Amino acid sequence: MLRMDQVHVIRHKVLVEGQSGRSVARQLGVSRNTVRKYLAVSAPVRREVGARARPVLEAVTSRMEALLEQWSLRSTSKQRVTGSRLHQELVEEGFRVGVTTVRSYLRERRRQSAEVFVPLVHRPGEGQVDFFEVTVDAGGERRKAWKFLLRLMYSGRDFVWLYERCDQLSFLDGHVRAFEMLGFVPRRLVYDNLSAAVKRRVGSERELSEPFRALVSHYLFEPSFARPGEGHDKGGVESRGKAIRLQHLTPIPRGESLSAIAQAVQGKVDLAFAAKVDVEGVLASERFAEEALSCLALPAVALPARRVVLVSVSRRSLVRIEASQYSVPSPWAGLEATAYVGVETIRLSCRGEEVELAKQRRGSRAIRYRHYLPELAKKPQAVRQVAPELVAELGEPYGRLWDVLVGRHGVTEAARLLSRIVGAIVDRGEAEVAAALSRAMAQQRCDLLELQAPPSSTPQCIAVPPALAMYAVETAQATDYDWLLQEGSLS
Repeated sequence: MLRMDQVHVIRHKVLVEGQSGRSVARQLGVSRNTVRKYLAVSAPVRREVGARARPVLEAVTSRMEALLEQWSLRSTSKQRVTGSRLHQELVEEGFRVGVTTVRSYLRERRRQSAEVFVPLVHRPGEGQVDFFEVTVDAGGERRKAWKFLLRLMYSGRDFVWLYERCDQLSFLDGHVRAFEMLGFVPRRLVYDNLSAAVKRRVGSERELSEPFRALVSHYLFEPSFARPGEGHDKGGVESRGKAIRLQHLTPIPRGESLSAIAQAVQGKVDLAFAAKVDVEGVLASERFAEEALSCLALPAVALPARRVVLVSVSRRSLVRIEASQYSVPSPWAGLEATAYVGVETIRLSCRGEEVELAKQRRGSRAIRYRHYLPELAKKPQAVRQVAPELVAELGEPYGRLWDVLVGRHGVTEAARLLSRIVGAIVDRGEAEVAAALSRAMAQQRCDLLELQAPPSSTPQCIAVPPALAMYAVETAQATDYDWLLQEGSLS
C-alpha cells in the first residue's frame, strides 16, 4: 500500500498534468494496476484480512489460563499477576515464548473483561454521600479527621463537615446538618455499603441499621447503594471529595477546633459554588434553585442525632462513655444515669436532674470540680490538692481570693478557708457568694460576714382543718415539763 504523498503524486500527474498512466507507472516504479487503482479512489483503503497465525501464543494460551485461574485465589489488587511474573513461570516450565507476547495477551484479556461505563443522567433531587480521610491542625495538634460530603449531582451543591470519627453518630449528624443547610431533603441518595447504614446484605437487598432506618423514616428520602467494591458507581462524590481536599484543605487547615475548620471549609466551598457556571452558561445557583423545587420539604423538627446509653456512676462520681471518663454531680454516685451521646456534646440525666458536657477525645478524662462542691466543703485536704483547677473553673473573684489567702495564711490554712467558702457556695449558691466576695475584696476584706445573717423570712400561716378549729393550743414552757416530771415521780 502506497503512502498518501505517493497517491497524491500519481493522481496529480495523470489528472492534472495529463500524463498517461503507463508513463507515470514507469516514472514511479509501480505497476499500471496500482496507478489505475489510485485514480479510482482518493485515499488508500485498507482491506481487512483474516488474523494471521500465532503458533507460539496458541501453544501457551491454555497454560497461561490455567496459571491465572490457579493464582486468582492467591493474588490481590496490590499483589496482582504481572506479565513479567507469568512469563517467568512459563520459562521455568520449559515454554519458549517472549515476554512481549505474554504481556500483549494479558493486556487484551484485561481489555475484554473490563467494565464498560454507562453515561448517566442526574435528575434534580439526586445526591451522593461518602466519607474521606483528611489531616487537620486542630487546637495546635496535627491529627486525622473524617470529611463528610453530601453532593447534589444536578446542581453540584456540596455540604462538607469534619468529624473526629467515621462512625454512625457522625454519619447521622452529617445528614441532619446537610438537610438543614440545604433547606430541603433530596429525594434519593446513593451510598457505599457502609456499616453505619447497612446491617447486612441479602443478595441484592440491604437490611438497614436501626438508626439509619429511623433517619430515612423521619426525612422520607430513598436510600440507594452501590455494588460492593464498586466505588465508581457513585463517581461524582468520589471525584468531588478528592477535589475539595486539594482545593480547600491544602495546605493543611488550622483552627481552634474541628467545628471551626469545618465552617471555614464550607464557607470556601459556598463561595466557589456561587461563582460556578456550567458548560451551558447557566449559573450553578440557578440550577440549585430549580432543584429545590423538586425536593422534599424539611420536617418541622430535626431528628436528634444522638445515641442513648445507660451508664453506671462510680463511687468517685465518674461515668465511662466511649473509653472516656466524665465527672457528674456527686449526689449521683452509685446510681444509674442515662447518657444521650451526640457528636459534640453528651447530655446526662439522673433522677430528674440533667447536665450537659462537651464530648472528649477517645481515652481522655474530663473532670469538673463543680460536681464535687459538697465533698470539697468537708475536705480541706482535697481542696488543697485541686485548688488551682477549682478556682480556674469557678472564675473570678475566686482566683484573686485564692492568691490573697495563700499570701496571708499559707497553702494549708488557705485550703481550709477556701473549703468554708465552698460550703457557703453549696448553701447560698455560686452567684450570691461571688457577689459577696467581690464586695468584700473591694473593701480589702476576705470574709463573708454579710452572709452570716440568715435570710429574712416572714412567718408562714398554717391552715387549720375545720375539725380542729375549736381547740386552743397553749404555748408550752420548759418549767411545764419540769412540773410534769415531778408529778410523774410522785405518782
